[in-house]
Amino acid sequence: MTTQIDIVLYEGFDELDAIGPFEVFGAAAAYGADLSTRLVTLDPTETVTASHGLRVEPDGVLADAADSEADLPNLLVIPGGGWNSRSEAGAWAEAQKGAVPAAADAYHEAGVTVASVCTGGMLLAEAGLTDGRHATTHDGALDDLRASGADVVDARVVDDGDILTAGGVTSGLDLALYIVEREASREVADRVAKELEYERRYDVFRAE
Repeated sequence: MTTQIDIVLYEGFDELDAIGPFEVFGAAAAYGADLSTRLVTLDPTETVTASHGLRVEPDGVLADAADSEADLPNLLVIPGGGWNSRSEAGAWAEAQKGAVPAAADAYHEAGVTVASVCTGGMLLAEAGLTDGRHATTHDGALDDLRASGADVVDARVVDDGDILTAGGVTSGLDLALYIVEREASREVADRVAKELEYERRYDVFRAE
């Protein structure tokens, strides 16, 4: 059965947080992993502008998790960006608005595994999803994550079952490769890393 992955985009998201995993998942699919990946937004829009100015056309809109007939993804990925600088666009701004954290919470409640990259973890924290759970985020936001009630772990990727978190920016590559290994195989994940000429970091904490 195909594992559907939706990566949520919002104004000010960090480019690599989202596009890095998107490329990993796409490459894995080309190597036979049964994965399908979409770039989605909460509301209809033609383009989304990332933190460094990249403009992206999303594939569609995130389905309403409360809709019993909605075709929900198996995995939701939330990128970060703009948290540490308290930017007017980015994770900090989205935490103040509340829509992305609410969507993450609703999807988790519906049984979807939720993952974050970098300070996307703070949006999970805002939703209460990391309360008492093992988690990590960008080094500059670890104190914020700890203060939110998460059990902060010094690891590049943290697997707490249905909540997955990754450290700063390039950690999203390790998170995505770990997901490929979890959903497909170590062989496929390693082939993707070789194609990207990326040296995998196997610094993964798995909760018991």
